[in-house]
Amino acid sequence: MDIHIVNHPLAASRLTIMRDARSDNAVFRAALADLGAMLIYEASRDLEVEHFDCTTPVAVAQGTRLLDPPIIVPVIRAGLGMIDPALSMIPDAQVGFIGLARDEETHEPVPYLEALPEDLSGRTVFVVDPMLATGGSLIYAIRLLAERGATDITAVCMVSAQDGVDALANSGLPVRLVTATIDPSLNEQAYIVPGLGDAGDRLYGPRNIHL
Repeated sequence: MDIHIVNHPLAASRLTIMRDARSDNAVFRAALADLGAMLIYEASRDLEVEHFDCTTPVAVAQGTRLLDPPIIVPVIRAGLGMIDPALSMIPDAQVGFIGLARDEETHEPVPYLEALPEDLSGRTVFVVDPMLATGGSLIYAIRLLAERGATDITAVCMVSAQDGVDALANSGLPVRLVTATIDPSLNEQAYIVPGLGDAGDRLYGPRNIHL
């Protein structure tokens, strides 16, 4: 599995703000939006483009646009925070949704929503989720995409645990990973250490509904 760690100073500074326990929801959200845009920028580096004539006020220049913009698929709930940053970089991208809750006892994903094109053959897909912890949710999501024909899948995660990275690499699924960091471990509750806590809670506040 191809892994790209975005070790840019600006990415590291936004990640630090997100890690900081003193950052409130608004500060966390703003840092996530910035870091999300940076990661999507890096994930898009090798997308195919086409060229066309672009008329400037002075002459004609060679213009560039994406040949086939990717489909952005957030893993709800925390992945919702990465939609706007992704669309700020790729405004003509389509968006699908996969909803997964986490069973707090087993730490296994519990699916509750799928809103995806029936056929993803030949399409580029960016599946976005701030956290890659055990890998269970992301692997479930990527398997759904692969079952619909996707073979070009990029997982964009802000913080990844080594356990989750290993699980993804051993899954046999067609995926590459773009992340800002790989943290060393998980605690007993399967939270990333040092991590940044629960990304969904820090984006939107504590959950009131348990599925």
